[in-house]
Amino acid sequence: MPWNPGPSDRFYRLILRTGQFLRWVFRIRVVTSGLENLPVPGPRKGTSRAATPGSGAIIAITHFGYLDFAFAELEVWKHARAQMRFMIHQGAADHWLAGPAIRGTGNVVVGFTSRTEAYDAAVAKLRAGEYLAVLPEAGVSRSFKVRECKTGAVRMAAEAGVPVIPVSVWGAHRLLTRGHGFSLRRAWRAPVRVQVGEAMRFPPDVDPEAATAELRVRLQAGIDACIGDFPVPAEPGAWWVPADLGGGAPTESERRRLDAEDAAKGRRRGPRSN
Repeated sequence: MPWNPGPSDRFYRLILRTGQFLRWVFRIRVVTSGLENLPVPGPRKGTSRAATPGSGAIIAITHFGYLDFAFAELEVWKHARAQMRFMIHQGAADHWLAGPAIRGTGNVVVGFTSRTEAYDAAVAKLRAGEYLAVLPEAGVSRSFKVRECKTGAVRMAAEAGVPVIPVSVWGAHRLLTRGHGFSLRRAWRAPVRVQVGEAMRFPPDVDPEAATAELRVRLQAGIDACIGDFPVPAEPGAWWVPADLGGGAPTESERRRLDAEDAAKGRRRGPRSN
């Protein structure tokens, strides 16, 4: 029987400190701007931020690589000792290694079929004052441009009466992303840029499509700002640079074609058989 721990703040801090340790081991340099756009640090419950009703927020994070979320999470913890909860697909929660960490850190698991239960649980956490992290692109963007976003972040924020804070992460995809595995050489003293944008607030009757389009624009603006002062010069054709900047990443039209091919193959909609 797989290990199935219950939510634990202590376990969350253990996972987070492991991430801090690995960042220290590889001497990764994280440069963050816009921290003033995060909520003001509130009262503590022990060593962590105390969630109080009315103080929740959605942290909307770009998704170019598999570690983007971790750098955003570490910066939010450093700023306010805040524990972020993530919305994570059931497939990841079923993984033998990642699953216990996902459940033990109090995240919201989105099921294979009905998503109503996860949506309601997420809104309840936001109303209780939790920080909920969302990757609105719902998958890695192989073009390294912010792709079309899902409306869930806007709809949940409007219903719970909390802001959406866009967080753009650039450089973490050089460490680990789709089609490019982890490299010790790239990781050593690697720079990562994090840009926190201004909070977005929505009325209950918001147009979720229009508001989500604006969220996408702001996330891309944050990426553009990160690229503008990124300390690693990109050689022509570098795989980690967007095509419109002279890089070797797929163009937006190629990315859409590849995404469509993935969708045509279908995704697993039910749990694995034992």
